Amino acid sequence: MSLPCQKAADRLPAADIFRDRDALLGALGLEERALPPPAHDPGHFPLRVPRAFARRMRRGDPNDPLLRQVLPSAAENRPARGFGPDPVGDAAATRSPGLIHKYSGRALLLVSGSCVVHCRYCFRRHFPYGDHRLDGATRERLLDELRTDTTIREVILSGGDPLALSPRRLGQWLEALQAIGHLQRIRIHSRVPVALPERIDGRLLDVLAGAALPLVLVVHANHPAEIDRAVSATLGRIGARGIRQLNQSVLLKGVNDSPDTLCELSERLFAAGVLPYYLHQLDRVAGAAHFRVARERALELHEEMRLRLPGYLVPRLVREVDGAKAKEPLA
Repeated sequence: MSLPCQKAADRLPAADIFRDRDALLGALGLEERALPPPAHDPGHFPLRVPRAFARRMRRGDPNDPLLRQVLPSAAENRPARGFGPDPVGDAAATRSPGLIHKYSGRALLLVSGSCVVHCRYCFRRHFPYGDHRLDGATRERLLDELRTDTTIREVILSGGDPLALSPRRLGQWLEALQAIGHLQRIRIHSRVPVALPERIDGRLLDVLAGAALPLVLVVHANHPAEIDRAVSATLGRIGARGIRQLNQSVLLKGVNDSPDTLCELSERLFAAGVLPYYLHQLDRVAGAAHFRVARERALELHEEMRLRLPGYLVPRLVREVDGAKAKEPLA
């Protein structure tokens, strides 16, 4: 089985990343006995946490919501009914290596197999990225498919994380896509601006802002503590370059399953220039069942948000269903 992040995110310096459980816990002043047992075999999806992200965790708190998102635990080894390796039907929707086509008018390109952070609930944690490597010839075939299919109006860059690419490689993708006449916009989904904001430097901003087609950046924050001053400043710089920004969150037990947390997240996002977009019910990927929030509770939380917040700060509560023609609204 291939791994979501088989190589370092575009040669990110090792010193910037925690890969060892003991080192991470030591930096947080935590003892092993205060935490749930570790995963029996985390090697297939190892711990990977940027130090910038870890600095936002509360020292000495084994229940910190950011730590819970990234620390492997034995709960991942427990089988759960209805949870499997491909919860959203990526395999059936794969049109060719690197190209997933599920929804009308939109196609998704897996331009990177790397992530700067390994989120334990990741719906692609079992994805066979080794089968989707895009060498020169494969890349050209994929672009030819997009040129031929005039029904595709939007291309979504995904992975892995497309902002784990170098500015040069990302620029090459944007240049090739904007030359396809029937495309109307490009969307990028990324955890980088939140997990590792310092990676969004001037060169990368120039590449993003220089896109000829309208560009939408969908960032991923689940908890208000993820949005510190550095993240807010980075999101502000992105917005100042004319790039539209949306946020998607995953509803996670023990992380953000409270109305106070979700409302504060929406407020912090908007203050940083990002509009709440989706609140996803957990994709049923094997190893993540302990994060599941029941549908009834999800509806209660969303209704509380609706009552507390202006409508434009209430994300749409949705789930993704294998084989469906669009995301399914829960509320």
